[in-house]
Amino acid sequence: MGKVRPAMIKRTARELIEKFPNEITTDFEKNKRIVEKYTNITSKKVRNRVAGYLVRLAKLKLVEGVKVESEEEAR
Repeated sequence: MGKVRPAMIKRTARELIEKFPNEITTDFEKNKRIVEKYTNITSKKVRNRVAGYLVRLAKLKLVEGVKVESEEEAR
């Protein structure tokens, strides 16, 4: 079975990607700093889980590549 992520972590990560799409990368350390900068999360464990989920979402965006960009242009 896979790992389960709470809805709060998913929601926070998705909001960060919507607001700051150019800053999110596949680098975990950079994403940790971004989460610290733009949220009020004080727990290191929660911050790291959000940053890890951001890495996962960023990798999925890279795999989808052109498909995601074309959908945004259509809007």
